[in-house]
Amino acid sequence: MQRRVLLAAPALAAPLIPVQGQAQAPRIITEEFMVPAGDAGIELFVRNKRPESMTSFSPGRTLIMVHGATYPAHTAFDLPLGGLSWMDYIAGRGFDVWCMDIRGYGRSTRPPEMSQPPEANPPLVRGTTAVADIMSVSAFVRGRRSIPKCVHLGYSWGTALMGRFAADNPAVVERLVLYAPIWNRQTPSLVDQGGTIGAYRFVTQEQARARRGAGVPEAHRASLVPPGWFEHWAGVTWATDPEGLRRNPPALRAPNGVVADGREYWSAGRPYYDPAKITAPTLLVLGEWDQDTPPYMAQTLFPLLTASPGKRLVLLGEGTHGMWMERNRGALFQAVQVFLEEAAA
Repeated sequence: MQRRVLLAAPALAAPLIPVQGQAQAPRIITEEFMVPAGDAGIELFVRNKRPESMTSFSPGRTLIMVHGATYPAHTAFDLPLGGLSWMDYIAGRGFDVWCMDIRGYGRSTRPPEMSQPPEANPPLVRGTTAVADIMSVSAFVRGRRSIPKCVHLGYSWGTALMGRFAADNPAVVERLVLYAPIWNRQTPSLVDQGGTIGAYRFVTQEQARARRGAGVPEAHRASLVPPGWFEHWAGVTWATDPEGLRRNPPALRAPNGVVADGREYWSAGRPYYDPAKITAPTLLVLGEWDQDTPPYMAQTLFPLLTASPGKRLVLLGEGTHGMWMERNRGALFQAVQVFLEEAAA
């Protein structure tokens, strides 16, 4: 039912938050799986990192991470920048951390319609389908670790998916992290370019670079991303789509279900889920310069989390939507880690 690769490697750098009583960073084990989705022929790529010494598992120290609208999870959350990935950082602090690619993204199965012209089919991978993929992976992780629940983290579009999952399945969510949370829009979507929506869209590296600079003051643009980091991420991310690489210029294919959902829900002022149904402690965290999911979204969503104990909203200075790849990413890592370690305690 799944394939796996077992790799052992030392943690690449010391954690940003010191670990009391730990003389050196632990060795990190990496495993990879292809998890069957609910539909025949669809497999979901999942990567796991954890300390080599970890032999028992708990809901508070088990975390699943899911990506946003355009790019896969493993090339973001597990990309070693400056010698350290976000997953390395979390695992180095004694966590069992997982990331998943929804179908149509990264190393997960691409629906056959993605090999046809975009205009030949309606938008692929709507939110309902993506949430079902999250359900499959969450069940796989909980079953493999023999735990009743775990922590769920969503980024960008993934916050809507994880929010919906947590609202519909409160019994299996220990804590919820919504990084760059999306909510009803007062500003245009940077993903929706207007016009008729095809099954998927093509995204070039130049388009990705231009989008990253949105909302950043001119004086900070040159220093926002350390030299070589964007190029490293772009290289490994676009390489996940060999068919797109054959285009001129090379492009990444991204399913358009999120664009269709955006028009039906967020841009139309319709909530995608009921925040009052989320009963897990919830963290909303984002950068002040985020133009994809501007701060007004988190500020509107926060008071609606009426059943979330210990909820909090953290706005981080000098960061954009992609703060995980910027010079101030340590602030993001630490803000999330403090929240995670409360659950672990």
